[in-house]
Amino acid sequence: MSSAQKGVATKRFPEAVVRKFATGLLLAMGSRAEDAELVADGITTAALRWHPGQGQGLEKFFRYHRRYKIGGSVPNAEMSWDREGPSFALLNANDGWGYVAGQKAMRKAMALAAKTGVALVGVRNSDHFGIAGYHAKTAADGGFIGISMTNARAEMAPWGGKTAVLGTNPWGLAIPRRNAHPIVLDMALTMAGQGMINWAAREGQPVPDDWALTKDGKRTTNPLDLLQGATQLPIGKYKGSGLSFFTDAITGVLMGAKFGLSVFQDEKDFDVSHVMIAVHVESFMPLDRFYDRLDQLIHEVKSAAPINPGEEILLPGDAELRRMEERKKSGIPIDAESIEKLRVIAAELGAPFLLE
Repeated sequence: MSSAQKGVATKRFPEAVVRKFATGLLLAMGSRAEDAELVADGITTAALRWHPGQGQGLEKFFRYHRRYKIGGSVPNAEMSWDREGPSFALLNANDGWGYVAGQKAMRKAMALAAKTGVALVGVRNSDHFGIAGYHAKTAADGGFIGISMTNARAEMAPWGGKTAVLGTNPWGLAIPRRNAHPIVLDMALTMAGQGMINWAAREGQPVPDDWALTKDGKRTTNPLDLLQGATQLPIGKYKGSGLSFFTDAITGVLMGAKFGLSVFQDEKDFDVSHVMIAVHVESFMPLDRFYDRLDQLIHEVKSAAPINPGEEILLPGDAELRRMEERKKSGIPIDAESIEKLRVIAAELGAPFLLE
């Protein structure tokens, strides 16, 4: 099915096709079957929930394949636990897939928190871990409150500066609900990212003037002005910049990984760091009582008077959830340029190409 998103030509594919194609590419790179299925699930989930311009779906294979060819990513890496205590642990991902490392860490945090109430698990020597909410939701699906965070390539200047030092450093937070999808907040700490600026440039559309600064530190709505040396602007001005700093300190600095200007720079040694936190709800109160109290909060939030009469108040993650439900019916959009790049990768790996 062909479609268009504001001038960028796209085609839509069933979820099952995207999942099977992703799994095939991962297997062709030497991933274990269980790891290939896990990473493919993360990529497919991202493709269902996010805008294609954010590059979190099949577009992630451009980086995966590039790093695989030079030995920067190890598809069948043997991950190991460097440290472990009653409520903490540190995983060495040994250059393995970030999705796999993130899931191992969150599941370890859940197991520890079930005994101690709260647990924090760090990861070092990892790769891009996908969408932060994917790992937080793993905890919520198990009845825990989940928090995930990671450091990333320097794209944001500290507030008041024009030189990128800090990353987008995304956070994911998820809260379980009774008989409903978890509430998931998935956010980068910048207003947008390079991928969305590139997408706007291809569309020939302006961008908001609070997305990024030119290399000279100027605001502009022209995406073409931002494609060379742009500095991403933080959410909430100095608050987002401060959150990014603390995220890098908690992940990269504390976990013994790269941080600041070093992380994500060397294609052969990204050394990304993640932190997963799990909170065992029943350590604090019975789960049903928590759900009752949460339902009351949800009711109060959604009962707030809207600015525009008749407009619904959404909970965190509602927009992404609805996008996912729509794409499960109508297909996942992939832009034509990405399809051709993926065709080349599949041919090089000898993997079946399913995006016809």
